[in-house]
Amino acid sequence: MGFGKERKTVLLAFLLALNVMAQEHRPYEAHAFKTTIEVGAENVAAYLPLLEGKSVGVIANQTSMLNDVHLVDTLLALNVNVKRVFSPEHGFRGKADAGEKVKSGIDAKTGLPVASLYGKNKKPKPEVLEDLDVLVFDLQDVGVRFYTYISTMHYIMEAAAENGVEVIVLDRPNPNGFYVDGPVLELKHKSFVGMHPVPIVHGMTVGEYAQMINGEGWLAEGKTCSLTVIPCKDYGHNDFYRLPIKPSPNLPNMEAVYLYPSLCLFEGTVVSIGRGTDSPFQVVGHPDLSKKRFSFTPTSREGAKKPKHQDQLCYGYDLTTFGQVYMRNVKELYLFWVIGMYEDLEDKEDFFLPNKFFNLLAGNSTLMQQIKDEVSVEQIRASWEPKLSQFKTMRKKYLLYPDFE
Repeated sequence: MGFGKERKTVLLAFLLALNVMAQEHRPYEAHAFKTTIEVGAENVAAYLPLLEGKSVGVIANQTSMLNDVHLVDTLLALNVNVKRVFSPEHGFRGKADAGEKVKSGIDAKTGLPVASLYGKNKKPKPEVLEDLDVLVFDLQDVGVRFYTYISTMHYIMEAAAENGVEVIVLDRPNPNGFYVDGPVLELKHKSFVGMHPVPIVHGMTVGEYAQMINGEGWLAEGKTCSLTVIPCKDYGHNDFYRLPIKPSPNLPNMEAVYLYPSLCLFEGTVVSIGRGTDSPFQVVGHPDLSKKRFSFTPTSREGAKKPKHQDQLCYGYDLTTFGQVYMRNVKELYLFWVIGMYEDLEDKEDFFLPNKFFNLLAGNSTLMQQIKDEVSVEQIRASWEPKLSQFKTMRKKYLLYPDFE
């Protein structure tokens, strides 16, 4: 079936990297993080004039910081008329579980009303926009199709277009912005974890992505919103950017951020990716896997109140060091783990969840069938290429920063 030889090659590369680390007695880091990048929110002089005399809504969470002060607090201190805060998945303070209903309410610190954009009201209703002139979007994304902040941005732009409200996107670097890869979503599999015909890893910042949404006519009825992007300074897609704040509860470090595009596919399977442990999106395992050296037990905790295989001992693999050593070098979606776990678990009939969530994450029903049919990674990747090449060409029209190619 072609996987065994590929997996051996990968493991040899991994062991070689670990050997280098051991010899040098330090964590291996092939590429330095760039420290001179300024995010769009820091360029206050560029967007403050656009807010003067206007009623403002802010789409923000715990990542919406500039100079250690939250964007909302900064705007209020500058006498901007902030009327309302909108919160995405995980909430305004970023503590809710993935998929957990986020309630609207009042922010205790500022007293501002908070309107949830997760749950039943993913798209702002006209009544919460009628007293607003402009919406400011400032969320740290991770550059992956199924990370829902870009879906939230779509609905913000759509509601703004329908209600005559301006949108300002304060751009932030994409920590996975140094490559493009994965199957392009087929629209029959459109959902909140994938709304557009883009690959799993799209290689764009939220500002660039917003321009694509407008430019490709992806809003309802082909409408476009009045859009202004405040770009980052001193950023390019070849740069590696360390996130100063975790973007969501289960992406606590850069290892998880780099592994996330590949490991999130396991969310559509019976395999745990470490939710409910100290290493979410850095470990994989299952109670029925043959006993390995590594094991972990998911428990209920903040950000993972009901994790998969809660309180059960799971056997599997710790990929943390792989995330440190290899992922920034390989620059592609990594299928070896999901295929390998499918091979290793005896109960293949129940490997993929019956709700077909795997297909929503993959953006097609083909990948699941290819894994079942033991198609090689090389052949799977070749099947992506025509649409992936078309996307890469389209993507270039909307880039704001030097590209990696």
